[in-house]
Amino acid sequence: MPREWDAKTYDSLPLPHQQWGKRTLGRLALKGGETVLDAGCGTGRDTAALLALVPDGRVIGIDGSSRMLEQLRVKLADRLDRVEVVNADLTKPLPITGQVDAITSVATFHWITDHAALFDNLARYLRPGGQFVAECGGQGNVALINAAVEEVLGATDEKKKVWYFAGVEETTERLRNAGFTDIEVSLLPDPARLEPGEQLWSYLATVVLGSHLDRLPEADHEDFVRSVAARLPEPVVDYVRLNITARRA
Repeated sequence: MPREWDAKTYDSLPLPHQQWGKRTLGRLALKGGETVLDAGCGTGRDTAALLALVPDGRVIGIDGSSRMLEQLRVKLADRLDRVEVVNADLTKPLPITGQVDAITSVATFHWITDHAALFDNLARYLRPGGQFVAECGGQGNVALINAAVEEVLGATDEKKKVWYFAGVEETTERLRNAGFTDIEVSLLPDPARLEPGEQLWSYLATVVLGSHLDRLPEADHEDFVRSVAARLPEPVVDYVRLNITARRA
């Protein structure tokens, strides 16, 4: 079941996701009339950028969080005539018609543990020759935060992991098996420095540790977040990004 998010707080934070989005969308080659699927569109930050790239096209924004999509509808209220907003699981059949010209995704796929099913499913909705560009947390992502969480909570059963940070070789193989070609996959360390104290705590609680907090009593949330933060060597989220570029064969 997809988790819900504090969408308003999420939008108020200094998110490195903005730069990730610019970098990812910059790999798209668009003429302006395409239909693009934004997989894990969240509050619509990259959806808005996509609308500017396809002034004569449209965007299908898909997300598993209804709160994120509510925020998207507010943010893009004047452009919803060109946005199809869909609340759905990206690993399961999507309630959309036909195929799209391109699929993009920013900071979503690491929340999905079955990447084989994810890529197989998305490939169904991408026209032959269509572009697929994405980025997400990759192998080594937030390793220091994971270590801090384990210090606080103890080791987590593999079946209960909330993230999946894939590597280059396994991602390349899964994309090939799903019917993609012209595959380029790479890892990029991209740490994000925050202000210690309230900004770090809010960022961790809203962006990074939400799935852990979902499993804890609400009364324990603040202590957990601050305990994790206190174990970090500095107020830095040690991101490593997995970048994907491919085409549907």
